[in-house]
Amino acid sequence: MLAVEMKHINKTFGPVKANQDVSFELEQGEIHALLGENGAGKTTLMRILYGLYRADSGEIVINGKKVTIHSPKDAIAAGIGMVTQHFTLVPTLTVAENIVLGYSNKMVLSQKEIEKDVAQASEKYGIPVDPSTLVKNLSVGERQRVEILKALYRNARILIMDEPTAVLVPQEVDVLFESLVRLVKSGLSVIFISHKLVEVMTVCDRITVLRDGKVANTVKKSETTQVDLAKMMVGRETFGVQRQSAREASEPVYEVTEITLEGKHGRKVLDKVTFNVGVGEILGIAGVSGNGQGELTEVLNGLVKPSSGTIKINGKDITCCSPSAISDCGIGRTPQDRHEGTIGELTVAENLALEHISNYHRKGMLDRKKIQEDAAQTIQEFQIKASPGDQLRKLSGGNMQKVVLARALSRKPKVLIASQPTRGLDVGATEYVRNRLLKERERGTAVVLLSEDLDEVLALSDRIAVIYEGSIRGIIPAVEATPEKLGLLMAGAA
Repeated sequence: MLAVEMKHINKTFGPVKANQDVSFELEQGEIHALLGENGAGKTTLMRILYGLYRADSGEIVINGKKVTIHSPKDAIAAGIGMVTQHFTLVPTLTVAENIVLGYSNKMVLSQKEIEKDVAQASEKYGIPVDPSTLVKNLSVGERQRVEILKALYRNARILIMDEPTAVLVPQEVDVLFESLVRLVKSGLSVIFISHKLVEVMTVCDRITVLRDGKVANTVKKSETTQVDLAKMMVGRETFGVQRQSAREASEPVYEVTEITLEGKHGRKVLDKVTFNVGVGEILGIAGVSGNGQGELTEVLNGLVKPSSGTIKINGKDITCCSPSAISDCGIGRTPQDRHEGTIGELTVAENLALEHISNYHRKGMLDRKKIQEDAAQTIQEFQIKASPGDQLRKLSGGNMQKVVLARALSRKPKVLIASQPTRGLDVGATEYVRNRLLKERERGTAVVLLSEDLDEVLALSDRIAVIYEGSIRGIIPAVEATPEKLGLLMAGAA
């Protein structure tokens, strides 16, 4: 018997057909991956299954019985649980309190009683948690285990996992996979949404690929490859990038020395951060989200002044320069969130000109014709699917990111600060952005790559620095780096 059958599901949002005649099956006791580019319809399909959306047409069958799911409450009653990368836990409550929250019908709950119940569930499912610990004191991996246990405590036999490894270090990913395999052997069925093909090929039994809202194919892991899956997703053979060879050490063109930044209550969010980058080198800065990458990006981009330390380009001190002055010194900058670095209501051409608007003044007037001409040329060079006059907010995430990257690279910078350059992008757009970064490296640009995607850091970097709790824990040549070695540094264990 199948655990889940979704038959001929259709869902539209205005003119957008998010799901078109999608049929999906989950066998009992399997881990089934759901792959696809952004906008392919994966999340919509799973939100329908969990009751967050209602399908326009189609039917859902759970364990052989047709069901109507109007809300997550209906989904939970049908034995379906969902764990996303953005946890829904209350940090100031204990593990036990979070797990029973909203599930118990009792008016008064005994702390001792619920901790005992949760401890029994922890032992039953083989998911180690301390019921009495406050959630705010847990690591990200431990919080994820609480989310999984919360779903199982509510009798979920079908578990939807949406990008579950996005916030985990490699060691936590290994623990998660071990837990899933163990749970599946005990009868759980798992739908695993991920953009990381390596993980899908590691832990899943079957894979369904969605493309443009339709099912492209469903295959067994043993009968496919990463290249095949990528082709199904983006419609072409090429996939993946890799730097050609490690660079010889060169004179530093960009030097960051003992940058310290104090946050609220005098706590150091950056603590004596020191690194340098040479000509034609990519220095990757890896770390789990929340360890200072965001603050470091703001300091490097001139948005925040550090408490102490220096930043130099070719020996010139630019520590306290404004963002525009930093750009004038030959530094290209991409924001960690493309929405923060752009204005959605303005056109593509206007956004491309934003950081260099002084170049378009003629006799006190704005040369709009020149802005349009330069934008048309940049759009062609960077393969942006848009016209100069299109509003930026109407572009896809991938094309919006290309606009941000094009603006940073159009003036041939000596140094590029690339922060989370492929966050939220699908496979095709990710490949394009990564190849552009490698092209800049070949041109001789010194690139600082801040990324929470460890695969990206390993694929592109010549050297890798690991940031943990606001300080650099080590810098190692990429040829000597392994996920395990970096994972220990990212977790502060080395």
